[in-house]
Parts: sequence; C-alpha cells; structure tokens
Amino acid sequence: MADLSSNFIGIKSPNPFWLASAPPTDKEYNVRRAFEAGWGGVVWKTLGSEGPPVVNVNGPRYGAIWGADRRLLGLNNIELITDRPLEINLQEMKSVKRDYPDRALIASIMVPCEEEAWRAILPLVEETGADGIELNFGCPHGMAERGMGAAVGQVPEYIEMVTRWCKQYTRMPVIVKLTPNITDIRKPAEAAMRGGADAVSLINTINSITSVDLDNWAPEPSIDGKGAHGGYCGPAVKPIALNMVAEIARSAETANLPISGIGGVTNWRDAAEFMALGAGNVQVCTAVMTYGFKIVQEMIDGLSEWMDSKGISSIDEVVGRAVLNTVDWKDLNLNYIAKAAIDQDLCISCGRCYAACEDTSHQAIAMSEDRVFTVKDEECVACNLCVNVCPVEGCISMNPLAVGETDLRTGKEVVAEHGDWTTHPNNPSCLLA
Repeated sequence: MADLSSNFIGIKSPNPFWLASAPPTDKEYNVRRAFEAGWGGVVWKTLGSEGPPVVNVNGPRYGAIWGADRRLLGLNNIELITDRPLEINLQEMKSVKRDYPDRALIASIMVPCEEEAWRAILPLVEETGADGIELNFGCPHGMAERGMGAAVGQVPEYIEMVTRWCKQYTRMPVIVKLTPNITDIRKPAEAAMRGGADAVSLINTINSITSVDLDNWAPEPSIDGKGAHGGYCGPAVKPIALNMVAEIARSAETANLPISGIGGVTNWRDAAEFMALGAGNVQVCTAVMTYGFKIVQEMIDGLSEWMDSKGISSIDEVVGRAVLNTVDWKDLNLNYIAKAAIDQDLCISCGRCYAACEDTSHQAIAMSEDRVFTVKDEECVACNLCVNVCPVEGCISMNPLAVGETDLRTGKEVVAEHGDWTTHPNNPSCLLA
C-alpha cells in the first residue's frame, strides 16, 4: 500500500490533503468534523489583530459560474477574514490541536503591515500549539483596501519585510501565501525566500466579477443594489494555479522552495498534478464547500490506488516529477509529428469535430454523404481541437508517426524516434529527412 503520510517543512500529517484557510475552517466545530472525516491538516481561517472588529456583509457573499449540467466550476466570494473574536479562535485552535496531535494545524494571519502588529499576535498564536503560520498576502477584496492582503502580496519588498519580522518573532515555520493578481509569480516567491520563508502556498483567489444582474444593473452578488469585485476560486482556476506552481518550481532562484498547492483541487488526480509540478501537499476549499468534508476519502482512496498502480510507494516520489518536462515554448520539439485518428466504433456522428476543423482550423476532417468522418492526413497539423470538442472520450486520439513514415502534409520522412534529441530539439535535422 502506498504511504500517503506527509512531512511538509517538518509539519507532519497523515496525508497531503489540507483544508485551505476559508469558511470551512472558521471554527472548532468545522475543524473537528473535518479531522473526523480524514483531512490531514487545516489552515485556520485568517486571524486578524485585536483592533477594530471585522464586519462581513449580511447578504449574499458568493457568486458562481456553472457548467451546462449546473456543476459548480467557479466561485466568487466577497467574504473577509474571520469576524469572530481573536481570543475565541485562539482558544478553539488550542483545544483542537490538543485532541488531534497527529494532524497539521496552521494559523493563517493577516494584520496591518506594521512590525508591532505582527510581533504582538505571533506569541498568542504560538501558545495554541499550532504547527505553523501562513501569512495571508493574497485576499484581493476588502482587506486589500485597508493595506493588507493582496496590497502586500503585490509588493515584493513588503513580502520580504513582513516575512523577516515573522521569522524573527516566532519559532513556528512560516508559509507565505501568494496572490495570483500579479504579472510574474516568481518575484514574490523570491521575496519570500529572501525574507526566510520556509515555504510558499499558492494560489490565493483571483480578482473577479462573475456576473451582472441585468435587471438591477449591479455586479453579483449584490448588496442593496451594489456589487464589488471578489476572489475567484474553484475548478476554473486550476490551470492558472498549476502554471504558477510550475513557474516557481522550475525557476533556478526558487527551485528548492517548498510549495503548498492551492487552486481548484477537486479530486485525487488534481492533487497528483499539483504535486507532479512541485507542490509538497495541496490545500482544498471549493470542493469541500460543494460536496462536504467526506470528499477527502475519495481523494485518499484515489491517490492511494493510483500510486499502487504506478508502483509509487510515497508522495515524495511524486513531488516534482513533471518539473523537468515543463519547458519554455522555444524548447519544444518542433519536429514531433502526430495525426488525429477517429475511432469509428465510438463515433456518434455528431459532427462537432468537422464543424470545428472546417470553420476554424485546417479543414482536415472529411464528412461523407452518410456522415462518416475521417481525417485528411495531408491537412492535419495535430492541433488537438477535434479531440477537445468531441463529446465522446477516447473517440479521437493523436497518434505520433513512426520511423519511416512520411508526413503527407510536408512530404518529409521521420528518421528518428520521437524524443531522440541528438541535437537541439528545434534542429530540423533531428527527426525529419
């Protein structure tokens, strides 16, 4: 059986699935239920200072994007950090950690960008027995307007400064949560490293407006006729999150920086993909808000079965496996040749592939009078659009040409195995005659 136990920057948990800082981790009741369901760790919903109380809206806090089957694809929230008293949160964290010593408990923190504010809260958090802290430099709404959250995360100098304060005033490991609302995610990651961060977590939510009420002329969710931008999360943000995780993992400056992956993790496969691109563990939020805490059992079972099928004994063998194969466009093999192939036994003759290719691509699919669809190899550039629009999984595939075969589109013969890059991969002499 695969070993799913995790040791992330010295923080141990029975599996790599943590709950992200969000409504599901806002109170002791929730966290206890999460641990009973099998979650390996939680990041407690972001704590603020003991100053003026945080006041959330008493109206809709979420907007959504759905698929055609009403499946939730993206969630936009305008909720702020915890509005519960700091003292109560700290008491509950201490109680939970006492009863679940084998689970990871991380305190997310956001206070004003002032040294004294951080120096004051860190000992209080440390007394709870928390395993680490996560600096929330990502919230794009509400708190950013007060000079916190993304307002700090968008300025590398601030990230480095606050991280240094935290490393100075606490013994706990420091995780810096990064905002995706920035041009180059490597810059804040490098700043966190300079400040002494033990790890980074990403991505936080993406600045967004998901919809507009065309009767009331206001963004949704709307509060008394007005709407505000919020933070976007869920399956829809996963591609953005994967890319940003990979950018940090494959950068020479940050290659050794541990990463906690966040952004649209809904099942075991999502988690495996994040880890393959460099994440040491993953954090989950929207999937739990959609399906409940017990979804973790599907994640645990799925990841374990997949690892067993691959002969992988520990998650450490997964972390970073895809990083070396993630390259810049200029390093792709331009001589790799594949052609689309349609499985006639699976084809339902819907014609989507034909319409997409004929109208928007390379006119590489032919349609007979009796609606049989075939690929014209002499026109196919293997763009993969037909595969993506086909409603039948596995019906259309991309098949590489073998040595000795001729590309009917270019008239050139394949003379080397794909992947046999005896010269630079873009060298025309590498694969083709």
